[in-house]
Amino acid sequence: MIAAALAEDSGDGDHSTLSCVSADARGKAVLKIKQDGILAGVEVAQKIFQYREPASVFHLHKTDGEAMLAGETAFEVEASVHTILFCERLTLNCMQRMSGIATLTHAYVEKIRDYSSKILDTRKTTPNFRLLEKEAVRIGGGQNHRFGLFDMIMLKDNHIDFCGGIGKAIERAYRYKQEVKPSLKIEVEVRTLEEVKEVLKTGKADRIMLDNFVPERLREAVNIIHHQLETEASGGINLENVRSYAETGVDFISVGALIHQARSLDLSLKAVKVDF
Repeated sequence: MIAAALAEDSGDGDHSTLSCVSADARGKAVLKIKQDGILAGVEVAQKIFQYREPASVFHLHKTDGEAMLAGETAFEVEASVHTILFCERLTLNCMQRMSGIATLTHAYVEKIRDYSSKILDTRKTTPNFRLLEKEAVRIGGGQNHRFGLFDMIMLKDNHIDFCGGIGKAIERAYRYKQEVKPSLKIEVEVRTLEEVKEVLKTGKADRIMLDNFVPERLREAVNIIHHQLETEASGGINLENVRSYAETGVDFISVGALIHQARSLDLSLKAVKVDF
């Protein structure tokens, strides 16, 4: 991912730097924090610089997951000036985005800290940036749902409708996993209490996703399921109502907004020393 991102940015060369900075110039830069939040992406930043220049030196002032305040410094990096300028924007893009996601995730986690429910992310991610977005959720205190299409069987409404019903879809999925990949878990999305009962009747699912259930209806569904399967609430959940969902006793609360509604935080990389 780093290689592809740097190649996209550099094209046939960083002409701004090549035109005015000596190739042998060495320098130091600091990552300045300009907004309060949860810091994320420090380890990624280190990998970016050391991918470009393995001998670059990092001095960490803060680590991923720490609370950060405007005016603080996250790290210092010593390297070729060409390396610092070449990696600056990719580092900032990653860290600003990741810190925004981690900060929003932390807010959700704090809202329900008194309950047993766990906050999950979803596959509503930026193409080719999912790895870092999901890592930011983890740094913020949330948990990762499936990473992609390959690590869980998740029967959503379209799968069920195309297949011809919940019971039929589950039976087919169960046979498939036994033949192809027995370690796969099966999660089934339901829209009504009748569908909840239908899933329970099969005895072949591992988790039920209760989609767009209001808290009162969700509590009823959780009571019907009564720990026979893992339960997950999804749809219409935000910072204002997430506690009411956690109060139902549901095991997991998945929130696509952790990623697609997060706002990047303001960070900057500033030169502090250049040796010509």
